[in-house]
Amino acid sequence: MATVSMTVNGNKVSRDVEPRTLLVQYIREHLELTGTHVGCDTSQCGACVVHVDGQSVKSCTILAAQAEGSQVTTIEGLAKDGKLHPMQEAFREHHALQCGFCTPGMIMSAIDLVEKNPKLTEEDIRHGLEGNLCRCTGYHNIVKAIAAAAKTMGG
Repeated sequence: MATVSMTVNGNKVSRDVEPRTLLVQYIREHLELTGTHVGCDTSQCGACVVHVDGQSVKSCTILAAQAEGSQVTTIEGLAKDGKLHPMQEAFREHHALQCGFCTPGMIMSAIDLVEKNPKLTEEDIRHGLEGNLCRCTGYHNIVKAIAAAAKTMGG
């Protein structure tokens, strides 16, 4: 067992885990934050995307120990004082979800995308989402929601 400590959604956490524990397992099983989903187990779908030190990361691709000392934000850490993050609000407003399984990872990826380039074109958005799969929506409303959120977020 190894002790892994980090700050998750603004809270310092520390847990004893097996050295092979993935960050997604640490978040879901040890911290009981189940908004981060495991979709494919092969790093293909993007359902497990979180932010590690401000960068979107597929949490199934790194060990919890690799995030030692990091600042981690999950979908649960976005809303503040009961108010949704602008990206969450845009997904709601533009009906950018159906089953909702991909939504947390899609939102986390979209936030990082907008923060890197607030003046996104539709092509930029579609290219930026290539690592996130949605089996329900056809992406049209997801792209609209991200474009709308980019304007709200300062683009």
